[in-house]
Order: sequence, then structure tokens, then C-alpha cells
Amino acid sequence: MSKALRLSEKWFRRGLWLVAVVFAGFLIGLGGTIVGDLPKVETPLQVDDFLDRAEAEKLRAQIRDQRQAEQDAQTALEQAQLQRSKARSESQAARETFNNWLAARSVTQRVEHDPEVMARTKVLDGLKQTEQRTQQAVEVQQQALLDARQAATAAQRQLSRMESSAYEKLGVERRKVELRVFLYRLALTLPLLVVAGWLFVKKRKGTYWPFVWGFIFFALFAFFVELVPYLPSYGGYVRYVVGIAITVLVGRYAILALNRYLERQKQAESMPDQERRKELGYDVALARLAKNVCPGCERLVDLKNDKIDFCPHCGIGLFDRCGHCSTRKSAFARFCHACGTGAQSGRPATEV
Repeated sequence: MSKALRLSEKWFRRGLWLVAVVFAGFLIGLGGTIVGDLPKVETPLQVDDFLDRAEAEKLRAQIRDQRQAEQDAQTALEQAQLQRSKARSESQAARETFNNWLAARSVTQRVEHDPEVMARTKVLDGLKQTEQRTQQAVEVQQQALLDARQAATAAQRQLSRMESSAYEKLGVERRKVELRVFLYRLALTLPLLVVAGWLFVKKRKGTYWPFVWGFIFFALFAFFVELVPYLPSYGGYVRYVVGIAITVLVGRYAILALNRYLERQKQAESMPDQERRKELGYDVALARLAKNVCPGCERLVDLKNDKIDFCPHCGIGLFDRCGHCSTRKSAFARFCHACGTGAQSGRPATEV
């Protein structure tokens, strides 16, 4: 068809197709924004929505308190262990000194040293008691640490059981929300597809066809591409079922259109040559001739063969002679290419 169009008309058509693509692009952008924002119509769900909030907050506060107590006990335990180590070191050093002194006394066997023995023993007993007290302090802090840790673990376990049940409820509710949002999107995109189908059947060749085709591109993209990232696990079935339905409808339409076309062709081929020529549009005839097919029946014809003036398939005249200069010319040309005489003064090629 493009070979038969005027140069300006070609560029105008290309410009109109560009308008259709740009129009579709803006519609796709708008549609994508709307489809992406559809989940905002639903209130965001959190696990706390399915918990006994008072009980959950009580447990969380208890866990925080016990964790803090655990940290405090750990700090105190480290201090107590340090004090115990210090007391042990002092006791050990004093005992070693005392043992050395006893060894020296056993050599001299001096009686006057007996009071000093008692004093040194008393000091050692005091250091031993200090060591025992630090050991008790360590044990107290170890017990406090263990109690805090066990209390926090018990509270955490109880909270985890509550949250586990809440997560199950949250999952069920989120699947419901997912289904509702998918139905919102489907309710938005499926009618667009239906409207696009109606426009394709009724309006695709109308005056405003660029906008019609732009809307068709947008509807197809919105349903088969834009909807894909938001499909739930079962959403693919909807897309495939709709795709099958559209394919069946388009296929049925194409089959019926082909049968109607073949019937029209049979009727046209039975009409007289002049009437058939009137039925054909000028641009359509030139487009078919440019493809080396008969304008009447659309079958291949060797138009380069200067001996063929009529279609061997349907009999329509393809070439005739100019009535002014007798030059062989296309029977569908409006003017003679040799002398410029109007086609109405032409005569059949068989008359020459």
C-alpha cells in the first residue's frame, strides 16, 4: 500500500503512527501508576493487628526488663569475679609467706615466735574468709544472671507462641488482601481489553484511528505485561484463560472475515469488467499492482510480460491503450503516462 501513497501522505501516516505510539506510551505510564497504587486502597497489615496487644506489650516489657537485669548481673558478676581473683591472689601470697616463715622457725625452734605464729594464722584466716565472701558474691551474681536469662527466655518463648499464631492469621488475611487487590487490577484492565476489542472491530479505520490504535496498544500492554508483576500464584490462570478466549474470538472473527472476503471475491469476479473496476479504489488497485498481483482477485500475475493485458485468473483488464497516442498503459491509471490524456478516452487493448 505504501508504494501507492503520495509522499506527503506517507509521512503523514508515519506521523500519525508516531502519535498512536506516543499516546499509548502516556496511557501506559498512567495505567502503570494506577495499577501500582491500587494496593494503597487496603490498610497495611502488621502482626500486632492479630495479637492481644496488652498481653504482648506486657511480655515485651518483661523481656526488656529481664534483658536489662541480665546485663546488670553480667556486669556485677565480672566485678565479683575480679574481687575473688584479687582475694585469692592475696590469700595465696600470704600463705606462701607464712609457709616460708614456718620453715625458717622449724630450723631455729625459738619459743618466742609462738605469738607471731598465732597472729599470722589469724591474718590467714581473715584472708580466707574474704576469699570465701568474694566466692559467695560471684555465686550470687551467677544465680541472678541465670534467673534473668531464664525469665527472659520464658517470656520470649511465650511471646513467640503468640506471634506464631498471629503470623498464621496475618498470612491468611494477606492472601485475602492479595486476592482483593488482584481483582481490583483485573476489574481495571479487563474492561480496557474489552473496549480495545470493540475499537479494533468498529473504529480502527475511522478518522481518529491513531488514538484508537494507541488505546489498543495500551490495553494489551496493561493486561498482558503491566499486570504480570502483580499476579498472585493463581493469577496466571486468569491471564492464560483470557488469552485463550481472545485468541478464539480473534480467530473466529478472522475466519468469518476470510469467508466473507472469499464470498465477495466470487461475487466480484462474476460481475462485468467495468462494474468491477468501479468497485476497486484507485489506491487499492495501484497498491496491488505494485505487488505484482491482480487488483481484482489478488492472485499473482506477471505484469512485466507485455503480452498479458487481462488477468488469466479472473479476466479483469489490466492494460489498455491510450485513446490519443495508443500507448499501452495500466487500465487503472487515470492519465496516460506518455501523453497525459485522461483515461476516459482510452480503449481496450484488443482494439489495436
